[in-house]
Amino acid sequence: MRRVTYSMGVSLDGYVVGPDGGFAWAAPDAEVFRFWIDEIRGVGVHLLGRRLYETMLYWETADQDPSLGAPELEWTALWKRLPKVVFSTTLSEVQGNARPARGGLAEEIERLRAEPGEGEIAIGGATLAAEAAALGLIDEYRTVVYPVLVGGGIPFFPRHERRVDLELVQTRTFGSGVVYLCYRVANR
Repeated sequence: MRRVTYSMGVSLDGYVVGPDGGFAWAAPDAEVFRFWIDEIRGVGVHLLGRRLYETMLYWETADQDPSLGAPELEWTALWKRLPKVVFSTTLSEVQGNARPARGGLAEEIERLRAEPGEGEIAIGGATLAAEAAALGLIDEYRTVVYPVLVGGGIPFFPRHERRVDLELVQTRTFGSGVVYLCYRVANR
């Protein structure tokens, strides 16, 4: 069965977006960007909320930017080919290799897990991930922790009064002080 993963950059104090709505502090250096490229290779389908979908729309046409280097062009090619499912109550249409969700999050994940295919079901966006976590649908939490305290904003981890035991699967420290942590939900 395909695993559901939630992976995003996060400040040391636990936020994916700061109180001002910005996340420039999470701009990856070359080493971390290479990591994200390798990470996206293992994804079979990406589930996104509206805000992250709109942020990532840049990559649908980024290959037309002559100033991009080889790593950015590699990311663009991988992102454009990747099937995406967008959860939104306000968007009537989506672009690129994306489609609107056909139902609720649990039903969509159940359908995707049942379909033949390789690669993980990745969830992007803290709000969508919080819903998946509340439903017990996330198999792995992957944080790329940046050495910064932003003091508030949108948290990586949902604030539910529910305990979830995790098992450490992998860690990696980058030269910039960024740390990758991968935890699997215990007993799965």
